[in-house]
Amino acid sequence: MKRILLAFLAVVALGVGTFAAAQTTRLSIGTGGTGGVYYPLGGGMAAVLSKYVPGWEATAEVTGASVANLQLIGQGKQDIGFTMADAAWDAVSGNAKFKDRKVEARTLMVLYPNKMHVVTTADSGIASIADLKGKRVSTGEPNSGTEVMAMRLLEAAGVGTDFQRERLSVAEGVNAMKDRKIDALIWVGGLPTAAITDLATTPGIQIRLLDHAQYADAMNRKWGPLYVKGTIPANTYKGQDREVANLDVWNLLVADQKMSNDMAYTIVKTLFEKKDELVAVHREAKNISLEAQGSGSPIPFHPGARKYYEERGVKFSN
Repeated sequence: MKRILLAFLAVVALGVGTFAAAQTTRLSIGTGGTGGVYYPLGGGMAAVLSKYVPGWEATAEVTGASVANLQLIGQGKQDIGFTMADAAWDAVSGNAKFKDRKVEARTLMVLYPNKMHVVTTADSGIASIADLKGKRVSTGEPNSGTEVMAMRLLEAAGVGTDFQRERLSVAEGVNAMKDRKIDALIWVGGLPTAAITDLATTPGIQIRLLDHAQYADAMNRKWGPLYVKGTIPANTYKGQDREVANLDVWNLLVADQKMSNDMAYTIVKTLFEKKDELVAVHREAKNISLEAQGSGSPIPFHPGARKYYEERGVKFSN
């Protein structure tokens, strides 16, 4: 009898374990490189969703960022992804990197404005974007939103491809600048970006950020109304003693249009309700607002996400 009882209990335990496993919903969040903002903020989102949504297990993945995340979503290999708005526009429209395969991405959240940085050193002799001609410049890693925006900026500024191009992540680019292997790097990310902070605090190096907001109109005429003139406040980084006129582009959290309405609704509801925990991970999360949802995305919202925002009183411009 004891053997029968033990066997019965083992079967019950196995059944319960199998049922629990079957109820686990696993979500992959595509972020970016470890030196930017996407990765820590994505890790914070994964922790919040795993903690507060019963049966969910979310993880943040290191990726090539915007373009790579959209491609992975289109291939069904990733559930959620961080992206810059211009890359999302290209994906949905079938432009540039997506001319051979559109991705039906939908916005879950408008996050915070990304700041383009054009970084060199005070002793490089580079004082403007035009001075990048013939220089060794990192335009961001392959399939990143930084790379897309960097090449558009250089085209608008008349530099074109007349430079020695490196395709490095922001962390790799910073190391290359420390070793004097490149003269400048272009990066699009939040403030402050940890890797740029690291460069600015490196003994023997004084960084210089180049103004480039004047190219917004030319870029928007060609690529759509995606780029906004902004500023990087003085003293964001050590040695940066003046405000820099830069270009901003909104960051989005996106998913495939096939995601269920209930899942999309739950994601945005949970992240907004636990925003304070995201702010504790990275201060850029302070800039996530209900107000930005109404007009900050150039691509359609997921219906489940839109339902949540409309319940919160958000008025959409389209």
